[in-house]
Amino acid sequence: MAAAHDGIGREEHCADALDATLAARVAATFGQPAPAVGAALPWLWHWAFFQTPVPAAGIGPDGHPARGTFLPPAENRHRMWAGSQLHFHAPLRVGLPAERRTRIAAIEEKQGRSGALLFVTLQHRYTQHGTLAIEEQQDIVYRAPTAPRAGEPAPLADCDWYDAITPDPVLLFRYAAVTFNAHRIHYDLPYTTGAEGYPGLVVQGPLMATLMMQAFTRAHPGATPTHMQFRGVRPMIAPTPFRAGGRLRAPGEADIFIDNADGLAQTGLLRFTE
Repeated sequence: MAAAHDGIGREEHCADALDATLAARVAATFGQPAPAVGAALPWLWHWAFFQTPVPAAGIGPDGHPARGTFLPPAENRHRMWAGSQLHFHAPLRVGLPAERRTRIAAIEEKQGRSGALLFVTLQHRYTQHGTLAIEEQQDIVYRAPTAPRAGEPAPLADCDWYDAITPDPVLLFRYAAVTFNAHRIHYDLPYTTGAEGYPGLVVQGPLMATLMMQAFTRAHPGATPTHMQFRGVRPMIAPTPFRAGGRLRAPGEADIFIDNADGLAQTGLLRFTE
């Protein structure tokens, strides 16, 4: 694993014009109005931008870019987005140049219930016209090829608001398309069940996080998020319906979650001002 740890401190830079046409496609994916040029990009829609295009020859068997370029090799392991912590300083504006700078902050091997896990921590900084807009710490985990954790029947969480979601294959495909994410577990059923052991197509972690944010902003239109953190608890398999909801825990602070009758799939914390 020494070669993997050699990547700590490696940096990547990506510029983006935050094109209004792509913003409109993201809006259509979520059933929202398209933001105009100069308008604030809704929170977490930045994940559809700042993508470094990789040619087909550079794609690995799982659909991700081949290992060992920017991210560590982590051969013979399955990749998952484990969670993120975000600080929102200012909204990004549609149609205006912006940039992302990413640094590999940590690489750590751990032993989990399902075997060896390799955690990679990325630090992202998004700026526009010299102003820091978003800081994000993203945690990626590479797990050994073992059966993914299944849900266990559980009561639905208490909540103050929620959106009911049915994640059909079209939603998963369109989100994969606008985020330029070719991981095959989101659209290739034979690969998903045969190679990675899931019982069906997997709902993207950032898609669920965006739905949690969308449910919050719908219920609190006057609030401005300042901090969000979330982590995956178990995979959510399409097309099983789920809730994107939350509950207030204190002034300016809310618990947020994704759940259904099989228990929690994603949990998080949101801080905001009003």
